[in-house]
Amino acid sequence: MSNNSLLSAAPKRICVLRLSALGDVCNLVPTVRALAARWPEAHITWIVGKAEYSLLSGIDGIELLAYDKSTGLAGMRALWRQLKGQRFDILLHMQQSLRASVLSLGIRANMRLGYDKARAKDHQTWFTNRRIAPHAHAHVLESFMDFAGALGLDTREELAQLRWDLPIPASAYQEADALIGSRPALVISPCANPRLRNYRNWSAEGYAAVIEHAWRKYGLTTFLTGGNSEVEQQMVARISELSRHLGEGQPVSLLGKTSLKGVLAVISKARIVIAPDSGPVHMANALGTPVVGLYATTNPERAAPYLWQHYVVNRYPDAVRAYMQKAPDQITWGARVRHPDAMSLITSADVCTQLDQLYQDTQTQVAGDSE
Repeated sequence: MSNNSLLSAAPKRICVLRLSALGDVCNLVPTVRALAARWPEAHITWIVGKAEYSLLSGIDGIELLAYDKSTGLAGMRALWRQLKGQRFDILLHMQQSLRASVLSLGIRANMRLGYDKARAKDHQTWFTNRRIAPHAHAHVLESFMDFAGALGLDTREELAQLRWDLPIPASAYQEADALIGSRPALVISPCANPRLRNYRNWSAEGYAAVIEHAWRKYGLTTFLTGGNSEVEQQMVARISELSRHLGEGQPVSLLGKTSLKGVLAVISKARIVIAPDSGPVHMANALGTPVVGLYATTNPERAAPYLWQHYVVNRYPDAVRAYMQKAPDQITWGARVRHPDAMSLITSADVCTQLDQLYQDTQTQVAGDSE
């Protein structure tokens, strides 16, 4: 073991506890891949949320156990029964929530590794016996990789060779082919999951302007993805109404028409993806699909799609000044701007500029993929 490792011997059984969300789970995959590559004989069990299980199902070399948060304590007890008689060398407690910490109580492990004091939330340090080293101003993906670093892996080396390889079955590609065909696609996921006072959705008017720009300049047909919530249906209906004049260039709604694996396949076929801080930007990142993230209420330095950070539309500093009345260096790392008007600081010109730059910069990549 490395002198910097908390381990004295190679682990035989590793448990990863990270339930949600889709974007965070995508950011965690390279760390789990790195651990599996370092200790190929180790058995790795990853406890994930229900939707996240669907996203990751089929991943090679990893045992997935699903916990449905809606089942509460009864679901926890069921999971503990699944784990009865098992003891892990290491529990990687990578979920900063009280629910996950309570769930961790039924997981038997010699080492319970959690976040350092500065990054731990909801009293997570009460449920762990080891902590990762402090790392100020870390991206979420880097924070996960810090767990591997605590076990002796070279994080700089691992960050230089990130591996995802998210499994996509043939049936999912068939879904995508039936919906998109051979059309060059811009995929827009306009809405983030609704959470209390997390205002991450941009405007229908802004999206409509970008859709027209992408169609007229590049011949990209836009496909709108998302769930079937009322907010998403209203957003997509409004975008469609504003785009009626485009004729063949009108956006195509895929709401409720794909499985989660189907969404992965659709994103894998896209020329470019555009979305606010949400799962699809990180799914695109994991698949190597060029992506423009829209950020004003969350800090992109912490949560942007990792490989495409230079193409983010970043109005977060402006939002901090306008709605928190502070300079960005006066707030805690990763603080959210909880104001419903913050995303309105993003203009369609901002997004079109980044779209243009990303399109140009990835032309060679796309040409190579098509050969």
